[in-house]
Amino acid sequence: MEKSNKFAWTWMIKEELLEDYVKLHEEPWREVLDEHSKAGIKNYSIFQNGAQFFYCFECDDVDGAFAYIAQSEACNKWNALTSNMVQGSFDFNEAEPIKPLKEVFYLK
Repeated sequence: MEKSNKFAWTWMIKEELLEDYVKLHEEPWREVLDEHSKAGIKNYSIFQNGAQFFYCFECDDVDGAFAYIAQSEACNKWNALTSNMVQGSFDFNEAEPIKPLKEVFYLK
């Protein structure tokens, strides 16, 4: 099967911080959006199912994008706020900051 250039994962958000997490993403910081674009991330979507969030974006070089974001001052400030809200790893300097979902189907 041909693979896409999509990358996806899920996170659970702590119930007591759910409202704050959603509000932050309803009004994201312009500089964080710009940094993601510069990193090569595009068509980024986040979907909510209760406290579970599904993240999906397209990128030709995910490792390069994550390395760029890890060095971004704006993204590190954003991540400092949101990292306490998720259940799981959020450190882009780690070898595997998130657990990517396996793509099992792709319709071009």
